[in-house]
Amino acid sequence: MLAVYLRGMLISIALVSSIGMQNLFVFNSAMSNRLRRALLIAGFVWLADTALTVVAFLGMGALITRWQWLKLLILLIGGAIVMWMGVGIIRGASQSAIGNDHKLMPLKEAFTGAWVVAFANPQAIIDTSVSFGAMRSTLATGQVVPFLLGILTSTALWFFGVTIVIGTLKNRLPRRFLLWVNLISGTIVFVYGATLIWHAVKLIQ
Repeated sequence: MLAVYLRGMLISIALVSSIGMQNLFVFNSAMSNRLRRALLIAGFVWLADTALTVVAFLGMGALITRWQWLKLLILLIGGAIVMWMGVGIIRGASQSAIGNDHKLMPLKEAFTGAWVVAFANPQAIIDTSVSFGAMRSTLATGQVVPFLLGILTSTALWFFGVTIVIGTLKNRLPRRFLLWVNLISGTIVFVYGATLIWHAVKLIQ
């Protein structure tokens, strides 16, 4: 069972370490908040990612493929919220650049944002469901839980590890570097949200 657990960890770290909305969200949170608060937000992201993993493991992405209206709804709502988050990141970076106090994202908004970056992209849900569904088919019944636990352990180590490393090192970096990181991160998030809405418009047409 230990081998199955470790295999789940290795596969998960390969998937979660790629650049994506969740990693950008965690990175920006670690750059903008005190370490204790950033760790709490990382916990929000891990909780949302855990829900996505379980949903994907059960193959629920097929529902979005079957019902186009559900995909359209997720694209429109998720895209709008993601764009709003991007604007907030850019605005916060701009305010800090001119000496204003940086307005932190409320924890309620951070909690919502963590779920949005996990579930706003239906294509990610579909792709993840297909890959995890294929992996599950290779496992015996008694191996499913250890494999899933390996995945969840790996994502926890990644999100909290990234937060600790960035939160520890950020004070050693020049302020201008932090400004540009936030501006680039906010722009990427905004463009991603706009892309989701564009896909929704194409579905309507």
